[in-house]
Amino acid sequence: MLLDVAKTLLTSLVSIAVLFLLCRLIGQRQISQMSLFDYVNGIVIGSIAAELATNLEDWHRPLTAMLLYGLAAAAINAATCKSLALRKIFNGRPLVLFEDGKLYKGNLYRAKLDINEFLTQCRVAGYFDLSRLEAVVLETNGQLSFLPLAAERPATPADLQLTPQKETMQTNLILDGRVLTENLKASGRSEAWLTEQLHRQGIGQVREVFLASCDQQGSFTAYRMLDEPVAREIFE
Repeated sequence: MLLDVAKTLLTSLVSIAVLFLLCRLIGQRQISQMSLFDYVNGIVIGSIAAELATNLEDWHRPLTAMLLYGLAAAAINAATCKSLALRKIFNGRPLVLFEDGKLYKGNLYRAKLDINEFLTQCRVAGYFDLSRLEAVVLETNGQLSFLPLAAERPATPADLQLTPQKETMQTNLILDGRVLTENLKASGRSEAWLTEQLHRQGIGQVREVFLASCDQQGSFTAYRMLDEPVAREIFE
């Protein structure tokens, strides 16, 4: 009994380790970013990993299959990045479902979408009236992309002839009460500057800070460490 438990623990650890390595090899993509092939292949690899964790006698068989599926997926991903023809075979092509006031029934049929489901997706995206849309495209990952009419899209600074200040990414300087020295150095700031910024916000110690960040213009934001749970449930 104890030997079987030990074997199960060992095969489970091997399964987790191999699954982690294959995920890193294949790539980190969300489900919404996956093609149908990627999605199905992920399910198969997960099923084999579960079998590997519990198959104590012939554990090498699911391990071999798991490695084969993972390497095949990685090879196909690499090939599709280089070959347009293979990309079309494995990932498919975007389909135009609606354009210039025309609803393409044939493309809806190819996309396995009925008109009710199509209209539901439009409403979920905020378009209750198709006349507000210029085009709708089904992407290869199954998501619908919407191009609103020029008169319906939000105004941009260019439309208003404005020149807004350039946006820059935030650099995290403190995480969970610890100063990120390398980030602080890369931002061109000193610890004295950081201390001064904290004091301006009424924070005396770094350990009181849960998150602090700044942009290239020196705009500084800090959030205190609040360990107490919030009693109110505003979304009930």
